[in-house]
Amino acid sequence: MPREISLFGILMPSLLVVFLLSAAIHVGIDWLCGHFGVYRHVWHRSLFRLSLLVCIFGAVALLIYR
Repeated sequence: MPREISLFGILMPSLLVVFLLSAAIHVGIDWLCGHFGVYRHVWHRSLFRLSLLVCIFGAVALLIYR
């Protein structure tokens, strides 16, 4: 994957696409966690959600850039 993507003449980092993809996956997993009551067992909900997003972003970036 190229390091930059040209979007209407503006060079944007390709990790932006990876971040948007991981944010979309995070929304789905966040909904599932809320629906099945996972957040009742989590000490700090916001910290759990942030760490989940970081883990998803890292996994997707490693899959693409490996």
